[in-house]
Amino acid sequence: MKKFNSRNIRTDIALETHQILTHYYESDNIDGVKMRIETNEDKDIKVTWIEVLDEKGAEEMNQPIGKYVTIECLEMKIKDVDAHKKIIKLLAAKLNELYDFKKETKILIVGLGNWNITADALGPKVISKILVTRHIRDTLFENIQDGVSEVSCVSPGVMGLTGIETAEIVKGIVSQTKPDVVIAVDALASRSVTRLNSTIQMNNTGINPGSGLGNKRAALNKKNLGAEVIGLGVPTVVNAVTLVNDTIENMIRGAEHEGKTSFFETSENWGEDNKYNMIKEILEPYTENMFVTPKEIDDVIENLSNIIANGLNIGLHQGLSESDINRFVY
Repeated sequence: MKKFNSRNIRTDIALETHQILTHYYESDNIDGVKMRIETNEDKDIKVTWIEVLDEKGAEEMNQPIGKYVTIECLEMKIKDVDAHKKIIKLLAAKLNELYDFKKETKILIVGLGNWNITADALGPKVISKILVTRHIRDTLFENIQDGVSEVSCVSPGVMGLTGIETAEIVKGIVSQTKPDVVIAVDALASRSVTRLNSTIQMNNTGINPGSGLGNKRAALNKKNLGAEVIGLGVPTVVNAVTLVNDTIENMIRGAEHEGKTSFFETSENWGEDNKYNMIKEILEPYTENMFVTPKEIDDVIENLSNIIANGLNIGLHQGLSESDINRFVY
């Protein structure tokens, strides 16, 4: 079978790339890649682990060797306090499965994105709610000192605002503060409308700002920064081409129930990659590679930033409860 070129897939979500590959190869097994699925007791939250094991898997997935975990829950985007508490607890637990955080671990959290654009402001918004302790850890009360880690954070902005590559700014901070691990938080791009604002992805390989939008910047990873890097984000935008492609897919499926016409029979033979590229060629002169986001994005970003910030705070400051942290942060 002809090898699939995953470099053409416009998504930051490893799970989506894996699903496209398994569909193309008509097999659940991808060479050099391992996947497992977990669900909670209520079956309303789904966790998927994808591990890229070797260079062959990295080439297939167009992702570095490492672990990628996605947490999916539709209630993530709405103000559902009970659902959010479950997601926060799960996020903190999975974060500690990706990296063995200890009380002496030094952590730098980087909020990537443009705070002037709501759909890209997730990183800066999260940073505003982080319990930072690097400057006060030694002066805290003894009864909470053991449960508090050394955390610092920064929101470096984007190159259009600063004129400096984000990776250069972060590398300078890392060289001065010498954290053991960097956690990079960013808004991501999805290929699936259903995953918009309802999926959290974490990995232990770092992050490439703008890669899902086709605007790839210098990577924040161990090679470039000299420290371990965890990438964390939520897809907040989807390519307009994807919306049209999904519409055609739904039309095809609907036509199958009523008898195929010549158009639908022909479109089935286009192939997934050819169909996507055809739609892209038609739309791009008018849309200029447009990405879209839901109209309620302001409220959604507020909900998501609360979830991620609390998940990080609880996962990193393991001796503190959510109520303890809220006393210091909000």
